[in-house]
Amino acid sequence: MAAAAAGGISFCCNQNRLPGHHHHHHSVLLRHPLTITLIANECAISSSSTSPTFTALLPSFSSTSSSTLRPPKAAESSMASTLEDERQASKTKELWEEFFSDPSQWWDFRSDDKRNPRFPDFKHKTAKKALWMDNRLNPSWVHTRLAALVQHQEKGQSIFSKPEISCRAARMEQLWQEFFSDPSQWWDNRFIKKSPKYPDFKHKTRNEGLWMDGLLNPPWVRTKMATMAMGRRQSGGGLSSRVPNSFGNGDNACKLCQEGRLNEALHMVELMVQQDTQVPIIVYVGLMKGFARRKALAEGKRVHALIVQSGIASDIFLGNILVDLYVKCGSVLDAWKVFNAMPEHNVCSWTTIISAYVDHGQYEQAINLFQQMLQTGVAPDKVAFVVVLKACARIAALEEGKQLHSQIIKSGFESDVIVGSVLVDMYAKCSCIEHARQVFNNMHERDVMSWTTMIAGYAQQGLGNEALTLYEQMKQEGVQPVDVTYVLLLKACASIAALEQGKQFHSHIKESGFQSNLIVGNALVDMYAKCGSIEHACQVFNNMHERDVVTWNAMITGYAQQGLGKEALTLFERMKQEGYTQQGLGKEALALYEQMKEEGVQPDDVMYVVLLKACASIAALEQGKQLHSLIIRGGFQLHVIIGNTLVDMYAKCWSIKDARQVFNGMHERNVVSWTAMLAGYVQQGLGQEALALYEQMKQEGVQADIATYVVLLKACASISALEQGKQFHSHIIESGFESDLIVGNTLVDMYAKCGSIECAREVFNNMHERDVVSWNAIISGYAQEGLGKEALTLLEGMQREGKKPNEVTYASVLSACSHSGLVEEGCHLFHSMCNDHAVTPTVDHYACMVDLLGRAGCLADAEDFINKMPIQPDAVVWKTLLGAARNRGHVEIGRHAFDQVMRLEPENTGAYVLLSNILSNSWQEV
Repeated sequence: MAAAAAGGISFCCNQNRLPGHHHHHHSVLLRHPLTITLIANECAISSSSTSPTFTALLPSFSSTSSSTLRPPKAAESSMASTLEDERQASKTKELWEEFFSDPSQWWDFRSDDKRNPRFPDFKHKTAKKALWMDNRLNPSWVHTRLAALVQHQEKGQSIFSKPEISCRAARMEQLWQEFFSDPSQWWDNRFIKKSPKYPDFKHKTRNEGLWMDGLLNPPWVRTKMATMAMGRRQSGGGLSSRVPNSFGNGDNACKLCQEGRLNEALHMVELMVQQDTQVPIIVYVGLMKGFARRKALAEGKRVHALIVQSGIASDIFLGNILVDLYVKCGSVLDAWKVFNAMPEHNVCSWTTIISAYVDHGQYEQAINLFQQMLQTGVAPDKVAFVVVLKACARIAALEEGKQLHSQIIKSGFESDVIVGSVLVDMYAKCSCIEHARQVFNNMHERDVMSWTTMIAGYAQQGLGNEALTLYEQMKQEGVQPVDVTYVLLLKACASIAALEQGKQFHSHIKESGFQSNLIVGNALVDMYAKCGSIEHACQVFNNMHERDVVTWNAMITGYAQQGLGKEALTLFERMKQEGYTQQGLGKEALALYEQMKEEGVQPDDVMYVVLLKACASIAALEQGKQLHSLIIRGGFQLHVIIGNTLVDMYAKCWSIKDARQVFNGMHERNVVSWTAMLAGYVQQGLGQEALALYEQMKQEGVQADIATYVVLLKACASISALEQGKQFHSHIIESGFESDLIVGNTLVDMYAKCGSIECAREVFNNMHERDVVSWNAIISGYAQEGLGKEALTLLEGMQREGKKPNEVTYASVLSACSHSGLVEEGCHLFHSMCNDHAVTPTVDHYACMVDLLGRAGCLADAEDFINKMPIQPDAVVWKTLLGAARNRGHVEIGRHAFDQVMRLEPENTGAYVLLSNILSNSWQEV
């Protein structure tokens, strides 16, 4: 099973065609879907998609044949050769172009000058540049242009500026003429040569040699060779070979394949086909499988051409391997063409092409093909079920998955450990965790990947405690976790902030030697960050030998989640910024970004989202605009998630025009987009604009969700739109959102701020669940109405229910006492808050106490209270005292309070008005 979790999917069908070679019906190595999902979840932002039901798919099958099914779009270019091959091929092409631009600058070391195949065929005279004729990355036009150079060179002159070359070219032409006049005098070494240095044809007595790819060959050599081969086939003659029956048995070609010398084997097979010599099927199989491993599409197509030329393309065994070859080379379009041209298909054929569609993201088409396979009467095996279950899991096609489960039970594959694990994974990804656990419990055999898949299901659903409990059961059964298991357990710890358990897993990871694993390291950084332990996250990050974009995302997200917006932003800024010392992490974050630049890591859409949120959290508008420019350059502006985050960032940076401009320019908008724009208007106090935008949202047919209604209720509260708020309340009840805690809290707040304290109390009483925010909202409502006694009664009820009042609660009750003239009760509450409940008073609490004493006429006590404050009073506190002095006509205290306000806020015009009223009233009295 460990091998099964590590490899890819390959197929080999036994057609009983190769005596002495045993082929399993399927040789399958399954890349476990769990590992693929984990990597996908960490590098990218996932998006949901839906799948049509089987009932919707069936009509399309009945009217669709294999000849009319469309291949996946852009499949041809979906899997190109590796980046390294592309780079080397480009470099080789440039060298050949330089060579042909001036061949006189290159030495020719072919033939006698070349003693070792590793030595270059052409070497630059001054620079360290070299070229080989048999380089697999050579452009296809190299041989043609070389032949043209030789053909068009002037008589007696050499294109390589070596005087002896012209004589050698003349000698080569003479030797080839001699060869074609009597081939029997030459040994044919093409099928036994061990090195390109060895000649293809060697004279039997004179020890002179000829090479088919010789640079100095006359251009007519290949034409005469083909003509000679055709004449030999008709007459039954042939060249002299050092190895008897070297064409007939194909042993040499087979041996070359086994040694990995695929290009030499391919060349040999091409000559065998050219001379009408039968090539054993095992040789074609070896070539196709070898080139598939190398993802060598061009060579694979040459093998395909030879199979067609040999007249065996209809063989189902070779057809299946051809399909697999094209799939592994990334050309699903060619794979489809081969599959479509096959006269018959078996389960291996169907499974291979279905797997290709799944690997290229064409999940619905893969399910379509599976259904068509059933209609053609081909019974699926366990590999086919595994592949199509993977497709169902990717698009959360639960109903189709259930039907497949039924077929698996009927086929007797349910007891297979791989099938069972994939079933668990499918149900988990379809958010049907109960079914997943039921399948898991019914498995007769469970390996480490079965346990890991079930743990993954719990972790993906946010059920961290269940995942950790299952791990304990796994330990009791003696199953040892692997690296992927630890990754998922760390994810479970992160979801429930289980820091201590996460530290234990970190210790186990060190003992198991998995700490150097990149994905494990990323999971550790993410776990520590989400558990609030930034120091441990930084320590793991710094000790990682390898980092990718996911690593940086995890670190930056950790800063952002801890409210360290400046530190997160510093990771992306190009210039050092000053003025941030939050938790003293600014230098560390800046050092991280410097490392990121040195390592050349480019931000992706996830990182942009995090950085935009960091800008929003600290209202960093200019940095946000810079990020916006980079997003446009990177082509990320069309991502709906990026657009939503941009709208949110501009709104929170108080640039509502920019937010609306981004919103209007979005090609695609979802409910999150509308909600973000609505929230921006509400934050700016533009309640009317928010309600107008909601009407436009309705006209476009976008359904509001819970978050939308919360924002709309806040809009109503900001402009006291009671009737509109009641309408939204009705919509909330119809949508079934009334039981949501946040919605309930917002309803209480809306009714209270609209002056309907009775409706607010009714909603509050009907709430099935109440938290501190709920109590604060209703207490604040009573405070606004000046109902101090009722607010005190609610505070007592809150404490009886076991809810601990916070700073907001006490500020609301103190305000209620102040407006109700409850001086004694307010003073007692303030002292109880400080001494009995260990709540540290803020400036707001002190301002409430000054207001309480001032309204009661105790101005001297209020001033003395301010002078004894343990924290520096701000302008609000002094202005509160100034207001009380205005009400009581106390000039001296009023002047003192005014002077303090001016010291703290020299441009506060309200203070001038209050002092003017005090002095005016004083003169009237005089």
